[in-house]
Parts: sequence; structure tokens; C-alpha cells
Amino acid sequence: MIEIGAVADDFTGATDLAIALRERGFRAVVSIEDAPLDSRELGDADAVVVALKTRTAPVTDAVAQSVSAVRALEAIGSQRFYVKYCSTFDSTREGNIGPVLDAVLDELGEQRTVVVPSFPDNGRTVYRGHLFVGEELLEHSPMRHHPLTPMTQSRLRDILTPQTTREVHEIAAPTVWAGPSTLRSALAAESAGYTVVDAITDADLETIATAVSDWRVVSGGAGLALGMTGPRPGTLARIDAVPGRRLIVCGSASAKTRAQIAHAADALPHRKLDIEAIASDPEHVIADTIAWLRQLDTAEIPLVYTVGALDDIRRGPSGNTVAGRIEAVLSEIVSRSVQDLGMTQVIVAGGETSGAVVQHLGIQRLHIGHRIAPGVCWSAADSAHGPLTIALKSGNFGSEDMFTTAWRALDDLTD
Repeated sequence: MIEIGAVADDFTGATDLAIALRERGFRAVVSIEDAPLDSRELGDADAVVVALKTRTAPVTDAVAQSVSAVRALEAIGSQRFYVKYCSTFDSTREGNIGPVLDAVLDELGEQRTVVVPSFPDNGRTVYRGHLFVGEELLEHSPMRHHPLTPMTQSRLRDILTPQTTREVHEIAAPTVWAGPSTLRSALAAESAGYTVVDAITDADLETIATAVSDWRVVSGGAGLALGMTGPRPGTLARIDAVPGRRLIVCGSASAKTRAQIAHAADALPHRKLDIEAIASDPEHVIADTIAWLRQLDTAEIPLVYTVGALDDIRRGPSGNTVAGRIEAVLSEIVSRSVQDLGMTQVIVAGGETSGAVVQHLGIQRLHIGHRIAPGVCWSAADSAHGPLTIALKSGNFGSEDMFTTAWRALDDLTD
């Protein structure tokens, strides 16, 4: 029985949620976009997370894809539904968080849900309705300068209200601290719509999850899942590492990923792709990069990236970001590396880049395995070129040394 059916607005977010569910006793599988949800292939999964690329899609597309995913999850018997968005509430004034939540509630005939983006392990907390990134308000964090979804407000009600016709309520931390029963009563007293609930610690998330355990629809970042309890507590599914060469590709412009690149560049062979060349002659960039990878020693871990500084993302013809071409080039580099160079262990940094790479490789499902960092794990996947061990990393996640230390979990599997 599928206890949790989830819809995530990008691929790294999907694995982020699946990791949290796995650690709370769910056998979790990530299904890629419109891949068939075949119960036989899902095996003994308790939770299925459908990974979409809807965070920055046109609103109508995001809504249509999300509703389609919910219908597919209903068809395989999902008991509860989880709408997963980023813990930094990435969105534009138009959406897509509000429109997708509206559409999912309408599809399921529900009137309300909670809004809980907090993920304390990654420094995302909500207090008095305001979202913090570490010790900074969201609007003062590096997310203010995000090239696609600049976040210039911190109060979640102010961000969400323009995106929906439903009411948006708030419940403050003291009510959460009073325990599940008090919180449940406070939620019941609110009129239909959305309720932003403060959460500062994992204990707060557990209180919230307990209070809404009988709600059919919940929404939040991956943190809310850390308060849930699955049918197999204390049991973690294992994956087998596929032996072969290793590769790191980065399309993220986030400050965290730029710091990770700078750290790794001291120890790993690295190549920065020129964004103007990607815009003007992408095939040459791909061929040149593959030639460089080919001449490296097979024991080395090469790093290929596009953004070393924030200004890099603003280059290109007429100031365009050429984001689509960057994703296409990095995806083709990964595909040729897997097919021709024996790269079978791959880290991909950046939500949009991860989605493009997974789609280009023809991957339909990710079986969640070993945790690398909060929100990041190794997964097993079958690609068009054979089995892979792959990690999809949100731009803002992971320690500074992640690109050099993430491999330890795989080494432990093969020792």
C-alpha cells in the first residue's frame, strides 16, 4: 500500500523528500515526471515521490503536471498526499506554489492544508510567520539574488497571498510548543485555506506532523517528513554502488555550490565551461569537454561547471542567461561520459540541471540510498546507457567539502 504519494516541484527536491521519508521508516521511490507508475516496478514502496520540473514553469503547465501526477498517485492507491516545494519557498509573485496547492486541493476535494517549509537541519526555520535562512531573513539571504526566483520578502503569508484566492493563516511557535493536541485544536479553529505553521526544531516538525496525521493533504519542504513515522521504523533500504569512473557536473549559481566548487578545485581536475561559447557553439563545448575527460586518469574525479561567480550567469547574447542551453550541454556531457567513458558514479548540482540530466539519461525511477548530507543522497537508477549511482544536489545543500567527501559512502559499500 502506498501510504504517501508526493509531488515535488523539482528533481533535487524529490530526492530531498524521499531521503527524509526513508529515514522515518518509509521505503521511498522517486518516479520521474510522467513515467508510468506500475505497482510491479515500484515493488514494496510505501512512499512514491513524483519529480517534476515545475518550480519555474509557466503556471498553467505547473498546475497541469501537478494534477496529472496526483491522479496517477491516486490510481495506485495513495492514502495521503504531500505537495513538496523548496525550503526557501522559491517562487515568483504569480506562483507556482499557490496555484499548485489550489489545484491539488480542488482535485482531491479538500479545503485546507498546512504550509511548512522549515528544514532546521539545513538552516531553514519559520518564526512568527517569517522564513529564515540560517540567522538571516529570507529576503536578506543569498536567495534575494537568485537569477530565476529572487526572494525579496520573508513573511510567508505575504508571499503566498498574491498566489491564491484562499485565505492564508498563521500559527505561532508557542502554540506548536504546547503540543499536538493544542495545535490540532488551533488548526481546526481556522477557516478553510492555508495555515503557515512556525517550526524551529525537528521536535516542532514532529508536533506538526502528529497534529495533521489524519489530514489527507500536507505541504512543505522535506523537513515536515522528518516528523512522520513510516511502517518500517529503523529499517533503511540499501542500494548497490555501480563500479566505474566518477564525475561531478554543476549548473547551479547558488552561493553554496560556488563555495563547493572553489573548495574542490584545490584537489580535483576541473573545467569551467564558457557560457558565451555554450550560447554560440554548444557542440564544440561538448566535444572539447569530452576530449578533456577522456585524457584524464580513470581514478581522478573531474569537476565540470558553468558558474564560478554570480556574474557568469548574466553573460551571453543580449544579457540572456542561456539557462536552457547550459542544461542541454551539461546533460549531453553526462550522457556521453556515461556511454563512452564509463562514468557510473555521478554528482549533479542544481535543481534544473539535475532534472535535465535525469531526463536526458532516460531515467524513470530513483531508488533512494545512502545519505551524503541533509537533503542529499546517493540513488540507484537505470539509464539508457546502463545502471548508475547518482546524487542530485540542490544548489543550496551540502557541506563545503561535499564534492570531495561524498564518495566515502560508496567506498564503504565496495570495501
